[in-house]
Amino acid sequence: MEIKWTEGGVCAPKGFRAAGVNCGIKKGSVKKDLALIVSDTECSAAGLFTKNRVKAAPVKLDISTLKNGKAMAVLANSGNANACAPKSDENAALMQKLCAEALGIDPSLVLVGSTGVIGMDLNMEAVEKGLPLVKEALSSSAEGSDSAARAIMTTDTKKKELAVCFEKDGKTVTIGGISKGSGMIHPNMGTMLCYLTTDACIGSDLLKKTLKEVCDQTFNRISVDGDTSTNDSLIILANGASKTAEMKTDEDAAVFKAALLQLCTELARRMAADGEGAKHLITCTVNGCESEEKAEILSKSVIGSSLTKAAVFGCDANWGRILCAMGYSGADFDPEKTDIAFASEAGSIAVCQNGRGLPFDEDLALKILKEEEVEINIDLHEGNASVTCWGCDLTYDYVKINGDYRT
Repeated sequence: MEIKWTEGGVCAPKGFRAAGVNCGIKKGSVKKDLALIVSDTECSAAGLFTKNRVKAAPVKLDISTLKNGKAMAVLANSGNANACAPKSDENAALMQKLCAEALGIDPSLVLVGSTGVIGMDLNMEAVEKGLPLVKEALSSSAEGSDSAARAIMTTDTKKKELAVCFEKDGKTVTIGGISKGSGMIHPNMGTMLCYLTTDACIGSDLLKKTLKEVCDQTFNRISVDGDTSTNDSLIILANGASKTAEMKTDEDAAVFKAALLQLCTELARRMAADGEGAKHLITCTVNGCESEEKAEILSKSVIGSSLTKAAVFGCDANWGRILCAMGYSGADFDPEKTDIAFASEAGSIAVCQNGRGLPFDEDLALKILKEEEVEINIDLHEGNASVTCWGCDLTYDYVKINGDYRT
């Protein structure tokens, strides 16, 4: 079944509207900071959240709310994480209540999200003022999704918004998504908010199972800086507006899962590429491994290595740092059977064979490493499993951005 890219983000599926406005959560800022996504009808819903033991109030509230597997709306703000502040829990519940009242729906059908500075009370006067504005701005057009995508951005420099579609039962099924995330990103999601919408007909249990499997292959395989946030949230709403037969088994949902995987893979790649201060997207693939589990451990270790990230920033083909990162990953492999190569649109170059350095053209290596996306290809020669993870380089700007983030 062919899966196609389409336009419209979270508004691409039938029956969804979205908007983003500026409500002044950060005084003096003109950036959009309040996003609302609404389905015309009740949805099956599922979510995955941070594994950090310190969880923001919206995360705790959404985990509780999603126990019924239903939702109709998501209200999210940027500029404040609503985490670890005196009124965090109270304010998350108030956001949910105010949004429900504005939309005329039950609070149990509203999910909330926040991203930004930890430890400061959320400006609820601004949120309350912004709710009528964002409700009035709701649109089923691409502009609605665009404004919502921009409203959840913090240190992101690029909007992350995509949609895919496929045919089922002679009808079009669409999945759309917006996400944000630039820093505090490490496997097990990052400081990310990702909201997905679909007009697929699927129950909440199968929806969550599919979402978890896709997340493990996408958002859980990216790293920017080794930090895992308090606010990570990945939420999907399915309203059934495509009017296809309900998916009830893994086999029924196979194409849906493939489409969701395609969408989330690209959203994850864009998050890694837009890491705070990043100049390069690092794509690390471990081939020839005896299991996917081991290949993932090794690949994650490489993309998470600060020394490897710094080497890519400096366009230095320092393969020793890659082998070193593999060595402390905890995975059992034979270094003396390991090959390493760099590749990009400028070409490819082998730098290590059987755990030993190869003579290589430094000028070609420099040319390869200057490209925006740099591939690190590793072959263990022990099996058939292969896993790809994504990261970014570590630059001076990362320190500048995070040195005064709170102030």
